[in-house]
Amino acid sequence: MNTITATDFNFPGQKSVYKGKVRDVYNINDELLVMVSTDRLSAFDVVMPKGIPYKGQILNQIATKFMRLTEDIVPNWLIDTPDPNVAVGHLCEPFKVEMVIRGYLSGHAAREYAAGKRVLCGVELPEGLKENDKFPSPIITPTTKADSGEHDSDISRTDIITKGIVTEEEYTVLEDYTRKLFEKGTEIAASRGLILVDTKYEFGKTKDGRIVLIDEIHTPDSSRYFYADEYEQRQNKGEPQKQLSKEFVRQWLIANGFQGKDGQQIPEMNNEYITSVSDRYIELYENIIGEKFGKADITDINKRIEKNVLAFLEA
Repeated sequence: MNTITATDFNFPGQKSVYKGKVRDVYNINDELLVMVSTDRLSAFDVVMPKGIPYKGQILNQIATKFMRLTEDIVPNWLIDTPDPNVAVGHLCEPFKVEMVIRGYLSGHAAREYAAGKRVLCGVELPEGLKENDKFPSPIITPTTKADSGEHDSDISRTDIITKGIVTEEEYTVLEDYTRKLFEKGTEIAASRGLILVDTKYEFGKTKDGRIVLIDEIHTPDSSRYFYADEYEQRQNKGEPQKQLSKEFVRQWLIANGFQGKDGQQIPEMNNEYITSVSDRYIELYENIIGEKFGKADITDINKRIEKNVLAFLEA
């Protein structure tokens, strides 16, 4: 299975490389960032040992399409997409927080609620909710942006400001942008028969001091979607919601005894399972974007990326 799980490019003007859980980011002349979306799969802040075919292309194309759809309400870092797996944008200094916004009690929030917690990131949660119930209004539950190999941690607005991670003025902008993006994402999802359940946004500051959206937006790795036409019926019957998100991978890992905790071993992901995950990501793309997914040539992904990025930089 041809996948891209590691990169080692040396582009003209390259100053440094940052390798995240899923993306490798190349600094060009302290002006541009070349972000390569790999096929690495991360869950519970752990990178799985095998890649998922077409996953990087899917994430990159969803993120860049949504950046184009939302650039009129929130500025972003994106300049161009010279390759299906690559986005090029302005160099930014990332904020050390991820802005998580939730419209429903799902995923991590549902697990915390089931454990008895009624305050999440400083936000009080109402009593009497069951998993996947809608909140009275969306809540923002930020996390710290962990360094590679470490776990993200829940944090409150007050602690973010008190600890000087982000100034109060900056946080007010991040919060405003987060709500605007979630509202737009909810509207787009509804037009495609979907519910945008929760998502996360990351922001950075450009050299001239502008706060802009960076990284990914509304992808199945960063977001959770439900099918709108089945939601009420499933909720009333107490049935699990059919999801368009990476949650199906997390649930498979949990069922096989892995949640990223010390001493736990990642279960074996055979080719049949990897193919099923790839197919699911393609399904996610087609439902979220509303068009058929076009598979790029994966004969030699690294060579293809290098050729396309070099042509872009030369131009």
